[in-house]
Amino acid sequence: MRPLESFAERLGALINNLEPPAQKDMARAIAKRLRASQQQNIKRQQAPDGTPFKPRRAEPVRKKKGRVKREMFVKLRTAKYMKAKATNSEASVEFVGKVQRMARVHHYGLRDRPARGAKEVPYDERPLLGLSYKDFEMIEHEIIYRLST
Repeated sequence: MRPLESFAERLGALINNLEPPAQKDMARAIAKRLRASQQQNIKRQQAPDGTPFKPRRAEPVRKKKGRVKREMFVKLRTAKYMKAKATNSEASVEFVGKVQRMARVHHYGLRDRPARGAKEVPYDERPLLGLSYKDFEMIEHEIIYRLST
């Protein structure tokens, strides 16, 4: 395990040798690409590890007629609510505003009230954000590209 630790230290030293604006540009590029990756996962209705989201619960037969069910989290994956942030030392993708609470409930499978005055309902766990093997490869390629230019 020691050779891997020394590699990480060397890589950290190379990144630290970059000028602060170059570090921030690299982090910003990584954050944008991560946001795009997360948006695609949500669009495909799958967790970062590739497993599909659990489907919505079936509604009772005698509910509103003519109601069209759309795919989950359509607005949540827009750039308005899913932000890519970067500093010199980190890149992050996060939900902002009032949707943070809804995203947390679905991500962790918590209990919540779907409307005011309604009973609490348990939600299935649907991981919205996370890193996959492809994301790690993308980050690695972006770092190598930025260090080589």
